[in-house]
Amino acid sequence: MTKFLKTHGTTLTFALFLVSTVSGVFLFFHVLSPVFHGMHEWLSMVLLVPVAVHVWKNWTAFAGYFRRKTVYVPLVLSLLAGAVFAYPALTAPGGGNPARAAVGALQRGTVAQVAPLFQLTPEALRDRLAAKGYTVTSLDQSLAEIARASGKEGGPGLVAAVAFGK
Repeated sequence: MTKFLKTHGTTLTFALFLVSTVSGVFLFFHVLSPVFHGMHEWLSMVLLVPVAVHVWKNWTAFAGYFRRKTVYVPLVLSLLAGAVFAYPALTAPGGGNPARAAVGALQRGTVAQVAPLFQLTPEALRDRLAAKGYTVTSLDQSLAEIARASGKEGGPGLVAAVAFGK
């Protein structure tokens, strides 16, 4: 394996970089995203192996960039560019997974508030929940309160019961 990587490390780096570039461009323009998403993520991770071998094989030349101090400007510019993209996500209130936020919002809603989201009347939602073993005493109860009072978990399972009657 080491001989293979030493022999083909640079060409593997180039080939995987090409795949990563093409898939990245398609993802950027939101073209065939389901086709390219997994490919881009996984093959970009695989790309790390030949890159590491390439750096290892060319360490003397690579270390020269540090000695001549020619690596610092591109390194700082790259880190700043990364920070520009990371900063909004790191400082955004709430943040996190939007699906979890949606499930949390639904659980905080009352039967009367949530029912129209699923094109149900509050009474129909109450009946759907009752059929799944939830005890609904009021249409003004939140879904989380209903789950707790029924001795059941909330979360995605409760939302699935609401949405699909499952």
